[in-house]
This record gives sequence, C-alpha cells and structure tokens, in this order.
Amino acid sequence: MSMAKPTSPAQNSGQQRHGGRILADQLAILGAEKVFCVPGESFLGLLDGLYDHQDKIDVITCRHEAGASNMADAYAKLTGKPGICAVTRGPGATNASNGIHTAFQDSSPMIVLIGQVATSMIDREAFQEMDYRRVFGEMAKWVAQIDDVARIPEYLSHAWHVALSGRPGPVVLALPEDVLSRTAKVQDLRPVEIGQSAPNTSAMAQLGDMIDQAKKPLLVIGGPGWNAEAAKLVEKVAERFDLPVATTFRCQDYIDNAHPNYAGVIGIAPLPELRRKLKEEVDLVIVIGSRLGEMTTQGYSLIDIPIPQMRFVHVHPGSEQLGHVYSPDLSIVSSPENFLTAMLELPENAGDRREWTAGFHPAYEEYMEPTDVPGTLNMASVIKHFSQSLPDDTIYTNGAGNYSVWLHRFHAHRQFRTQLAPTSGSMGYSVPAAIAAKLQHPDRFVVSVAGDGCFLMTAQELATAKRYKLPIIYLVVNNGMYGTIRMHQERTYPDHVIGTDLTNPDFVAYAGAFGIPGEVVTSDVQIADALSRARTSNEGYLIELRVDPEALTPTQSLSAARKQGEAAQSS
Repeated sequence: MSMAKPTSPAQNSGQQRHGGRILADQLAILGAEKVFCVPGESFLGLLDGLYDHQDKIDVITCRHEAGASNMADAYAKLTGKPGICAVTRGPGATNASNGIHTAFQDSSPMIVLIGQVATSMIDREAFQEMDYRRVFGEMAKWVAQIDDVARIPEYLSHAWHVALSGRPGPVVLALPEDVLSRTAKVQDLRPVEIGQSAPNTSAMAQLGDMIDQAKKPLLVIGGPGWNAEAAKLVEKVAERFDLPVATTFRCQDYIDNAHPNYAGVIGIAPLPELRRKLKEEVDLVIVIGSRLGEMTTQGYSLIDIPIPQMRFVHVHPGSEQLGHVYSPDLSIVSSPENFLTAMLELPENAGDRREWTAGFHPAYEEYMEPTDVPGTLNMASVIKHFSQSLPDDTIYTNGAGNYSVWLHRFHAHRQFRTQLAPTSGSMGYSVPAAIAAKLQHPDRFVVSVAGDGCFLMTAQELATAKRYKLPIIYLVVNNGMYGTIRMHQERTYPDHVIGTDLTNPDFVAYAGAFGIPGEVVTSDVQIADALSRARTSNEGYLIELRVDPEALTPTQSLSAARKQGEAAQSS
C-alpha cells in the first residue's frame, strides 16, 4: 500500500492561524495530494487554507458531491492513501453519501470533510444543520465533529489512522464554521507509518500442514490492503504451492489474468465450472482479504454458513471480519503482502496437484470466447477489440448494470489497478472514477464504461473532465432501459414491466455540449474506426453503443428471461 512519507511540520507550526489554515497544513504534512470538492460557504476557511498549498494539493472542483466522493474513492483505490473529499453541510453531505457508502463496502480509505453550522447554533435546526454522527454512523468507520480549533491536528491525525488501519474505510469529520474561522496557536501533527498486521509463526505452521494435506485447494483473493507488490507475490505463492487462484467480485486485476494458475472471477455470472468446483470439490479454500460478501458468494450460497463445507482459512487485515459470517478453521489477522511474504517462507508441499490446478485456466480462457447475442452490435466484440488494441496498463472503470457483465467477462486484466468498479454495485461510479484515474495517471488510457442509466447519474462530471483537460474515452451502452431491473422484472413478474423504460438524450450531442467529440456505433464493423478516432482525440471521446434491448446478458435474451419467468409462475 502506498503511504504518505513523513514530512517536516509546516514552518508556521505554533503560530497564530485560523482553523481552515491549520486543517490545510495538516493535510499537506500527511501527504494529501488532491481534495475533491464542491465548494460551499460552510467551509470557506478550509478553502482559504488550501489556497496557500496549491503547489502541493490540487483542489479538484466537481459538479456534484456524489461525483466528488466517488472520485475520492477511486483515488484511494489507485493509491492506497485516503481519498479526501470536502463538501458543504446538509444537501452537500447527503449527496456525498453515495461515495461514502461505496468506500465503506469497498473498504477504501477516505476522509470526508463536511461543513457544519456554527457551534453556537448546534441543536437549533439551523440552516442545513444535521447531526452527522447519526447520518453517517452506519456507513463510516468513525464520525466526529471538531468543536475546538486547537484539536484540529489531533482529530485529523486520528482520522488518517482510522481510515488506513485494519479494514480501511471512510471517516467523516464535521467542521463548524466558527471553528474554521477562529485562530489558535497549535503544534502540527507528526505523521507516522501506519502499522501493518502480520501472521504469527504458529498460524503459518498450521497453514503449511493444511496445504500439505489438501488435494484440491483454491486460493481466493480480493478486498482491501493490496498493492502491486502483493499482486506479484500472489503469482509466486501460486507457483510455489501449485494453487489455482480465483479473484472476488470486481477485484480481477489482483493477478495477471493470463497467468496459468488464474481460475477466473467469483462474482455475478461466474464461470460455471469454477462455481461448481468451489461448491462441490474444493477441500481447502484460503481467502486473502475478501469479506466474501453477497455478490462474491452468489447470495451466500457457494460456501456453507456458518461452517464451510471445506477446510477454510480466512486472512483479513481487520480482525472484526474474521468469524463475522463464516467460522474458519484458521483465522489470520494480516495484510495481504505480509501474509503472502510469510507463505513464501513455508517449505514446499509434498503433494502433486498439477492436474487439479491445470484444469482451471483453460476453462477460463474458453469462457472468454464471445457469445452470440441478438442485434448487429455485440458488446463482447467491443470489449475484445478494446482489450487487443489498447495497452495492458489501460484503466477501465464501470458502475452498475448488466452492461458491466460484458466488461468483466471478456476483458483480461494484465496489471494491478486497471479495474475500478464498486463492489457496492453503485450506479454512476464510472465517470467520476475515470476522472480520478486520468488525473492520477495522465500518461495512461482510461476507458469509462457505463450503461445509459448509469452514465446519466453523474454525466455532469464531463464538465470536470473538460476543465482539467482529461482525454478520457467514454463508452455509453444504450439499450433504452434499466437493464438489470428489467431482467429481474421479467424473471419474477413477467409481462408486468413498469418503471424501467428510459427516454435518453442524444449522448453524442450531450458530450459535444462540453466540447467532447463522439459518435454512435451500431454494428461490430464500426468498432475499430471509432476506437481509432477515440484514442487520438485530445479532448476525450464518447462512443454511444446502441445495442439491441434483447441482448440482455451474454447468455440470455430479454425474451428468454420473460419465458423463464412465465415458466416459473406456471409451475
């Protein structure tokens, strides 16, 4: 995990400063690089403080607080450092809750700074007043309000540590207006490296015995605390112990998908053979980092609760996650990197599992072959062409919707952190995440993939992309409906379609209004030329992909889903 390096305290430490400047100074000392915000009068003091740190901290002005908070989440995923988001009180705070919830479920470190009414007005229901401890208590690791300007360094130091420690997550700090405007002489905080958990020797010895005894083991990786080094260590561990490796929902980039030990992703619409083997054949599963949530476990159906059907080893940096749902045979509190390093110190096992392990990757490769779907434009062909044409370090972002199944199934991730997607299943994530990615990696291609419903949740952030001159490629998959909900309607209440049809704008004209060119693609033969124009545009480029509404998933048409629902009702 990338950490801020300790720096010297600000030169004006101990001098008279207003609260906003004190707060900005602490962010600079901690190594904050960006603050994603929609400016508000409730935190003018902080904005003033950031004015003097423009050489160190970029203030990214967004057009909606959901966009700002999702950018902060994406930044956190990319860097391992807390994403900083600043929003105003009341409506601004509740708008930002989208990204806060995503950060909580995705275990992304984040610090959300929210303006608050003056301390003299607390509990009077003043203008836009809210009690943020109650509002965000269920979706943040810690929520606090700073009522004393002299304690700003203390609170921010604690917030930084909480956001990064154990299972990472979002922290919310409420900032009363008068606290940001009052002055005080305070000592600046002193940053330190965040301690990382590691396994003990007895647990590793027990794990070594379990691996020796296993005939059909499976390594499952996902969750928080990963970095590029840990991703490399996974490959070494897999090779040393002859282990197949599966990734969890939207963590596909934690291992090179071309590695012969890669078994595929466990999530929505997983490889059927991988799902079957996990449920019926695996005799030892070693889970590193993942909570094994609902999406990864197919509604908690793949692994028995509370006692798994196989021997179960659960490794997680947050001790509170161990035993939370599953009762493991062995629990290990550790960061992924420290655990994998310890695994490489174990003696090589004596068993021969080459045939077992070798059976996974060919099935994964076969599953990636495009399927036939209705219409002249096949999303599998689109994804395949992008994968073959763009560099391996291209970053792909997506939100929620059936369209994402094509990206997850037909694109092979070759490098760590080339996938940015919310495990919380939040719509509207793709565009803000793409902006954060392009800001962080201006030299890499960034492709935002969104459905027509998902795109319009945060499409106003095209203005942010234009402001910062970010040439992002946007793919808008237009089928004229909320496809996922329509699918469930047809399967559960066939012929009772309501609320899922969409009236869409001209997406190319919409992008053009921001000065971003684009075009409409309606068939496979148009893909290559469209991508050629997109990758050479310095303004960004939007490709509207008009797909047949019948192409519901790679394996089921809309009509087939309806027939499935009718058959279920008749039975």
